[in-house]
Order: sequence, then structure tokens, then C-alpha cells
Amino acid sequence: MSSLTYVQFHALYVLPVLAALTATVHHRRDSVDWRVGAAGLAVVTTLAVVYTTPWDRLLISMGVWSYGAGTVAGRLWGVPYEEIAFFVLQPALTTLWTLHVTGPVLEGVSHTWRDRLLGAAAGLAVGVVGLLALTAPATTYLGAILAWAGPVLALQWAVGWRCLWGARARVAAAVMVPSAYLWAVDRLAIQAGVWTISDTYTTGLAVAGLPVEEMLFFVVTNCFVVQGVVLFRWVIHRWR
Repeated sequence: MSSLTYVQFHALYVLPVLAALTATVHHRRDSVDWRVGAAGLAVVTTLAVVYTTPWDRLLISMGVWSYGAGTVAGRLWGVPYEEIAFFVLQPALTTLWTLHVTGPVLEGVSHTWRDRLLGAAAGLAVGVVGLLALTAPATTYLGAILAWAGPVLALQWAVGWRCLWGARARVAAAVMVPSAYLWAVDRLAIQAGVWTISDTYTTGLAVAGLPVEEMLFFVVTNCFVVQGVVLFRWVIHRWR
């Protein structure tokens, strides 16, 4: 029996951080257009729910991960309610942190059609590596992450990888800080039995007891959010 439910996980480890970031983000008002920031959050969150839910449902049905007895309140289309809530909460958390560290929109970035093609090709290459990894049981989770990530990365890098590269220090900080925090609380949730990662579909490699696939998942999803917010602000700024 788990010592923690999924709702309690959110209440202890997600909502307080979200509240703190919400309470302090106003300090960045000089460098952030809040209407654009709010629109970016809405777009990123909607896409996260729509794109992630079918993928999540498939991996749950395969047994890539499972949940402890009594840890979830119920399911929608095979996905726990709390998991769907996390598809909203994580983008909100990461977006708010991004607005803390992102600074002004990068000026003077030139992004040609050749750059767009290179960005799209790089993202699709990630997806191809993922598809190849799906051919072996032990790399199923790893491959599923990369294959799922490829199309999103291809789109984002095609839109503006030069913008992301120009702001790489801020982008890295925006991605890695929430990723490190989510690694830590994910490890606590696994230890408490809220969810269990399958040994069959993972490589067995772990850092401090956290499977590397889980670490990759949070880096990839936070890349989606951070890159999406940064590029959304950049595109709107250029249109204006």
C-alpha cells in the first residue's frame, strides 16, 4: 500500500511551488508582456493535454508504468485524473519559472528557410532514433519518449532554433531548474509507491534510484514548454 496518493503528491510538491512562482512572477513585469505570456501558457497547456494524453494512455496500457493501489481517484480514457491535471500543472509551473528567468525577447535574430529545414531535420532525427529504440523491450520507454518528442522538436526548431540558441543560457536555466526539482519529487513518488516504472521496458540505468527514462521525460517536456514560450513571445514580437 502506498504511503502517498497522487492527489497528495500534487498538494505537497506541485501546488506550493506553483503558488510561490505565481506570487513572485510580478517582479518580472518590466521585461514580460503579460498578455503574451498568458496566451503562450494557454497555447502550451492546451497542446500538452491534447498531445500527451493519447501517448500516456498507450504506455499505461502497455504496462510501461503503473500506479499503486488506492493512489489515484479515478481515470478518464484510462489515464488517472491526477495525471491529466499534471499535464496542466507542469506547463504552468515551468512557464512561470521561464518568465522569471527569460528576460526580454531576443532582438536581431535572422532565421532563414535553410535554418528552418535544418531545425526540422534535427527534430525528425530525434524521432527516428526513438523509432529504432522501440525495437527492443529494454529501450521501449526511451524510444517512446524520443519518437513522441521528435515531431514537436522538429516544429519548434524549424520555427526558431537560432532564437533558442541565441538565448541558450536562459533557455537552459529555464529547462534544467524545474527538471531537477521534478526529478527529486518523482524519485520520492516512486519510493512512496505512487507509481512504478517497469523493469521490462526500461534500460535499468538510474541516477540516485531514478530511471534515466524519467529524467529524460522531464527534460524533454520542459524543453517543449520553455521553447514554446520563448518562441511564442519571439514570433509575436516580430509580428508587432
